[in-house]
Amino acid sequence: MIRVLVADDHRLVRAGLRTLLEAEPDIAVVAEARDGGEAAESATATRPDVVLMDLSMPGVDGVDGTRGVLAGRPEVRVLVLTSFSDRVRVREVLAAGAIGYVLKDSEPEALVAAVRAAAAGHVPIDPRVAAALLPSTGDPERDAAAVGLSPRETEVLRLVSQGLANKQIARALGITERTVKAHLGRVFREIGVVDRTSAALWARDNLPTP
Repeated sequence: MIRVLVADDHRLVRAGLRTLLEAEPDIAVVAEARDGGEAAESATATRPDVVLMDLSMPGVDGVDGTRGVLAGRPEVRVLVLTSFSDRVRVREVLAAGAIGYVLKDSEPEALVAAVRAAAAGHVPIDPRVAAALLPSTGDPERDAAAVGLSPRETEVLRLVSQGLANKQIARALGITERTVKAHLGRVFREIGVVDRTSAALWARDNLPTP
């Protein structure tokens, strides 16, 4: 039986994860935590095999929470669950000792598989995040291509990061608003975000202005 501790600041998310995981015959959720500090304390008391750790939480976030968990229980496997896939945060949490990194929009089956993989000592990394682990080339176009973005998608993303609306982007690039929306939909999927703000933050960290 794989013993899992779920750490997330949203009660509804914790409940959903518990329901998903406990539907599996080989997984049991032994504890829940609202931030990284609670996760570290609970891990010491409940001895989970895997901690499913949200990255962005008020108070003690997932990076410091990972350090705290492993300081008390170095044998625990920390699997980070988040909505973001920017290079800096990925590197920080893996440097803190997390074994893997899964995005919140992953399919339920993929998340369950990642928990099993982490428990077995493997390294589950969402493919959309893997490119963020590569060192920056210093060339924004090449860095974007490593994530799977085309030159046009990179242009659209850069304009989003500058605060332009779809109509303004369409005018600047000489394309239709519908085309802009189509490009943005693919950009969001490729970099693992769900809104313009998160996309702009990703662009800030991964597409420095030439």
